[in-house]
Amino acid sequence: GRRAAAYRKTHLCDVELEGRVSMRESSFTNAGAEIVPPVSTPAGKLGLAICYDLRFPELSQALRRAGADILTFPSAFTTTTGSAHWEVLLRARAIESQCYVVAAAQTGRHHEQRASYGHSLVVDPWGAVVAQCSDGPGLCFAEIDLELVQRVRREMPVQSHRRPDLYGTVATSTAAP
Repeated sequence: GRRAAAYRKTHLCDVELEGRVSMRESSFTNAGAEIVPPVSTPAGKLGLAICYDLRFPELSQALRRAGADILTFPSAFTTTTGSAHWEVLLRARAIESQCYVVAAAQTGRHHEQRASYGHSLVVDPWGAVVAQCSDGPGLCFAEIDLELVQRVRREMPVQSHRRPDLYGTVATSTAAP
Protein backbone atom coordinates (compact mmCIF):
# COMPACT_ATOMS: atom_id res chain seq x y z
CA GLY A 1 0.00 0.00 0.00
CA ARG A 2 0.87 3.64 -0.09
CA ARG A 3 -0.03 6.57 2.07
CA ALA A 4 -2.91 8.45 0.43
CA ALA A 5 -2.82 11.49 2.72
CA ALA A 6 -1.47 12.81 5.99
CA TYR A 7 -3.52 14.95 8.32
CA ARG A 8 -2.31 16.69 11.48
CA LYS A 9 -4.95 17.46 14.08
CA THR A 10 -5.79 21.17 13.80
CA HIS A 11 -7.54 21.67 17.16
CA LEU A 12 -5.66 20.77 20.33
CA CYS A 13 -7.53 19.85 23.49
CA ASP A 14 -6.43 22.16 26.30
CA VAL A 15 -9.18 21.86 28.91
CA GLU A 16 -9.44 21.80 32.66
CA LEU A 17 -12.66 20.40 34.12
CA GLU A 18 -11.90 20.86 37.81
CA GLY A 19 -11.64 17.54 39.60
CA ARG A 20 -12.55 15.56 36.47
CA VAL A 21 -10.38 16.13 33.40
CA SER A 22 -7.10 17.87 32.77
CA MET A 23 -5.74 17.82 29.22
CA ARG A 24 -2.97 19.96 27.73
CA GLU A 25 -2.24 18.61 24.26
CA SER A 26 -0.37 21.79 23.36
CA SER A 27 2.28 20.81 25.91
CA PHE A 28 3.39 17.84 23.79
CA THR A 29 2.25 18.45 20.20
CA ASN A 30 1.81 21.16 17.59
CA ALA A 31 -1.46 21.81 15.79
CA GLY A 32 -1.66 21.11 12.08
CA ALA A 33 -1.78 24.15 9.84
CA GLU A 34 -4.18 22.97 7.11
CA ILE A 35 -7.26 21.00 6.26
CA VAL A 36 -6.43 18.12 3.94
CA PRO A 37 -8.72 17.71 0.90
CA PRO A 38 -10.95 14.62 1.02
CA VAL A 39 -9.23 11.40 -0.08
CA SER A 40 -10.81 9.28 -2.81
CA THR A 41 -11.38 5.67 -1.74
CA PRO A 42 -13.56 2.82 -3.05
CA ALA A 43 -16.03 3.62 -0.23
CA GLY A 44 -16.28 7.33 -1.11
CA LYS A 45 -14.36 10.53 -0.45
CA LEU A 46 -12.99 10.61 3.12
CA GLY A 47 -12.67 13.84 5.05
CA LEU A 48 -9.95 13.51 7.69
CA ALA A 49 -10.22 14.88 11.23
CA ILE A 50 -9.09 13.71 14.66
CA CYS A 51 -10.71 13.61 18.11
CA TYR A 52 -11.12 17.19 19.46
CA ASP A 53 -11.63 18.43 15.86
CA LEU A 54 -15.13 16.95 16.27
CA ARG A 55 -16.13 19.96 18.39
CA PHE A 56 -15.61 22.39 15.50
CA PRO A 57 -18.42 22.08 12.92
CA GLU A 58 -16.64 24.53 10.61
CA LEU A 59 -14.06 21.82 9.85
CA SER A 60 -16.75 19.29 8.91
CA GLN A 61 -18.48 21.89 6.74
CA ALA A 62 -15.23 22.72 4.95
CA LEU A 63 -14.65 19.02 4.23
CA ARG A 64 -18.24 18.66 2.97
CA ARG A 65 -17.80 21.66 0.64
CA ALA A 66 -14.59 20.05 -0.64
CA GLY A 67 -16.53 16.92 -1.62
CA ALA A 68 -16.40 14.58 1.39
CA ASP A 69 -18.97 11.77 1.59
CA ILE A 70 -17.56 10.33 4.83
CA LEU A 71 -15.97 12.12 7.78
CA THR A 72 -13.56 10.22 10.01
CA PHE A 73 -12.86 11.02 13.66
CA PRO A 74 -10.44 8.54 15.26
CA SER A 75 -10.54 9.56 18.91
CA ALA A 76 -9.60 9.06 22.52
CA PHE A 77 -12.35 11.03 24.31
CA THR A 78 -12.08 10.91 28.08
CA THR A 79 -14.77 9.00 29.93
CA THR A 80 -16.16 12.30 31.28
CA THR A 81 -16.50 14.07 27.93
CA GLY A 82 -17.28 10.90 26.02
CA SER A 83 -20.26 9.89 28.13
CA ALA A 84 -21.70 13.41 27.87
CA HIS A 85 -20.86 14.47 24.30
CA TRP A 86 -19.49 11.68 22.07
CA GLU A 87 -22.58 10.33 20.32
CA VAL A 88 -24.49 13.61 20.15
CA LEU A 89 -21.54 15.45 18.54
CA LEU A 90 -20.98 12.67 15.99
CA ARG A 91 -24.67 12.60 15.08
CA ALA A 92 -24.73 16.39 14.79
CA ARG A 93 -21.72 16.41 12.43
CA ALA A 94 -23.39 13.74 10.26
CA ILE A 95 -26.67 15.66 10.08
CA GLU A 96 -25.03 19.07 9.48
CA SER A 97 -22.67 17.84 6.79
CA GLN A 98 -24.97 15.19 5.31
CA CYS A 99 -22.04 12.77 5.38
CA TYR A 100 -21.44 9.41 6.98
CA VAL A 101 -19.37 9.78 10.14
CA VAL A 102 -16.97 6.98 11.07
CA ALA A 103 -15.48 7.27 14.53
CA ALA A 104 -13.00 4.69 15.80
CA ALA A 105 -12.46 5.27 19.50
CA GLN A 106 -9.83 4.14 21.97
CA THR A 107 -11.23 2.47 25.05
CA GLY A 108 -9.97 1.59 28.49
CA ARG A 109 -7.31 2.82 30.88
CA HIS A 110 -4.10 4.29 29.43
CA HIS A 111 -2.48 4.96 32.81
CA GLU A 112 -3.48 5.93 36.35
CA GLN A 113 -4.89 9.34 35.37
CA ARG A 114 -6.28 8.66 31.90
CA ALA A 115 -9.09 6.43 30.60
CA SER A 116 -10.81 6.67 27.22
CA TYR A 117 -14.54 6.31 26.67
CA GLY A 118 -14.54 4.05 23.60
CA HIS A 119 -17.90 3.43 21.88
CA SER A 120 -16.70 3.42 18.25
CA LEU A 121 -19.61 4.09 15.93
CA VAL A 122 -20.83 4.89 12.43
CA VAL A 123 -23.59 7.44 11.76
CA ASP A 124 -25.42 7.82 8.45
CA PRO A 125 -26.12 11.21 6.81
CA TRP A 126 -29.62 11.30 8.32
CA GLY A 127 -28.13 11.02 11.83
CA ALA A 128 -28.96 7.37 12.55
CA VAL A 129 -26.34 5.27 14.33
CA VAL A 130 -25.92 2.31 11.96
CA ALA A 131 -23.12 0.48 13.81
CA GLN A 132 -21.47 0.78 17.21
CA CYS A 133 -19.30 -0.92 19.78
CA SER A 134 -20.14 -0.92 23.47
CA ASP A 135 -17.65 -0.81 26.34
CA GLY A 136 -14.32 -2.51 25.79
CA PRO A 137 -12.48 -3.59 22.66
CA GLY A 138 -14.62 -4.48 19.69
CA LEU A 139 -15.23 -4.22 16.01
CA CYS A 140 -18.26 -2.95 14.14
CA PHE A 141 -19.15 -2.89 10.46
CA ALA A 142 -21.45 -0.63 8.47
CA GLU A 143 -22.44 -0.46 4.84
CA ILE A 144 -21.69 2.92 3.28
CA ASP A 145 -24.48 3.79 0.85
CA LEU A 146 -23.38 6.71 -1.34
CA GLU A 147 -26.83 6.78 -2.93
CA LEU A 148 -28.25 7.58 0.52
CA VAL A 149 -25.79 10.47 0.82
CA GLN A 150 -26.99 11.88 -2.51
CA ARG A 151 -30.67 11.34 -1.67
CA VAL A 152 -30.39 13.10 1.71
CA ARG A 153 -28.58 16.01 0.06
CA ARG A 154 -31.15 16.24 -2.73
CA GLU A 155 -34.21 16.01 -0.45
CA MET A 156 -32.81 18.39 2.21
CA PRO A 157 -30.63 20.84 0.19
CA VAL A 158 -29.15 22.72 3.15
CA GLN A 159 -25.91 23.52 1.33
CA SER A 160 -27.79 25.65 -1.20
CA HIS A 161 -29.67 27.38 1.63
CA ARG A 162 -26.54 28.47 3.49
CA ARG A 163 -25.98 32.22 3.85
CA PRO A 164 -22.18 32.70 3.98
CA ASP A 165 -22.78 36.38 3.20
CA LEU A 166 -24.18 36.70 6.75
CA TYR A 167 -21.86 34.48 8.77
CA GLY A 168 -19.23 36.35 10.70
CA THR A 169 -21.11 39.65 10.36
CA VAL A 170 -22.97 39.75 13.67
CA ALA A 171 -22.31 43.11 15.26
CA THR A 172 -21.37 43.08 18.90
CA SER A 173 -23.51 45.16 21.16
CA THR A 174 -22.31 47.10 24.16
CA ALA A 175 -25.85 47.67 25.45
CA ALA A 176 -27.05 45.56 28.35
CA PRO A 177 -29.82 43.06 27.50
